[in-house]
Amino acid sequence: MSTIKKVALGSQGLEVPVEGLGCMGMTGGINGMSVYGQADETESLATLHRALELGVNLLDTADLYGPMLNERLVGKVIAGRRQEVILATKFGFEIDDNEAWAGPGRYNGRPEYVRKSIERSLRNLGTEYVDLYYLHRLDPNTPIEETIGAMSRLVEEGKVRYLGLSEVSADILQRGHAVHPITALQTEYSLFDRGVEENGVLQAARNLGIGFVGYSPLGRGFLSSEIKTPDDFEPNDSRRFFPRYQGENFYKNLALVEKLQTLAHDKGVTTAQLALAWVLAQGVVAIPGTKRRKYLEANIAAADIQLTSSELTELDAIMPVGSSVGEAYPEGL
Repeated sequence: MSTIKKVALGSQGLEVPVEGLGCMGMTGGINGMSVYGQADETESLATLHRALELGVNLLDTADLYGPMLNERLVGKVIAGRRQEVILATKFGFEIDDNEAWAGPGRYNGRPEYVRKSIERSLRNLGTEYVDLYYLHRLDPNTPIEETIGAMSRLVEEGKVRYLGLSEVSADILQRGHAVHPITALQTEYSLFDRGVEENGVLQAARNLGIGFVGYSPLGRGFLSSEIKTPDDFEPNDSRRFFPRYQGENFYKNLALVEKLQTLAHDKGVTTAQLALAWVLAQGVVAIPGTKRRKYLEANIAAADIQLTSSELTELDAIMPVGSSVGEAYPEGL
């Protein structure tokens, strides 16, 4: 397998592989709710080590995942090889001192919570600094200028190298960037979810020289074509509660994936690889999540797939902006 290509992320000097690794699913879930089915720690650790062997050294985690368990899992892997890793973590969902998520709608971007969160994450990860620190979700009760101001002080102190935002509007992105340079914007992006093209966020990031990191580039696994009925989700899999994967929405979206599957077959690649290659062809960094080595290696192979202009046109016709049905998140999230 060839060495994965490196690209500049943003304008502040951070270089990353064109594909990172989303680690969320490796510790099972949040407050007892499974994210993408049950996880196996042994296989998760092996997957992380294999990723580093293959040059996929952008590891993406967050204090919310677990909560805290995911950062601690990643901490086990980076111990003794910290210099090999570009470590990204996030804060902003309010987590109490008992390590429980406060629940939907509870966000915290206050300066004192910024400080508390980074200290906690550094302990979890067993490191003295984080390469990329994201505000996971905007706190509507705290001006972004205050949150970014507090985050910028972490850069001054050497606890954080670069700053990121996640799932914010173009206006918030611009306001935050005016306080301190933002290196990366992380937002959901796939053939299934092209909202950042509609709302101007992707173009705003480009105009400001901010790198774009697309999470869930495989539509939370739905674009893999391995999910055929809602019963393919494990009983406590969180996707069962997402409108996009419920009832009539499920089967309307499945019909789109089946069209994608036909094109993938003609090209001699998997549906997941085709969907991932499309995201990379948009000039962004993708962080597909997996907890198994076989899927990691298949995802990495997608970085070598070249799509012709006619194939890109065909993909755009199969799944144009706004083609998927159902909300991406349940109400309250």
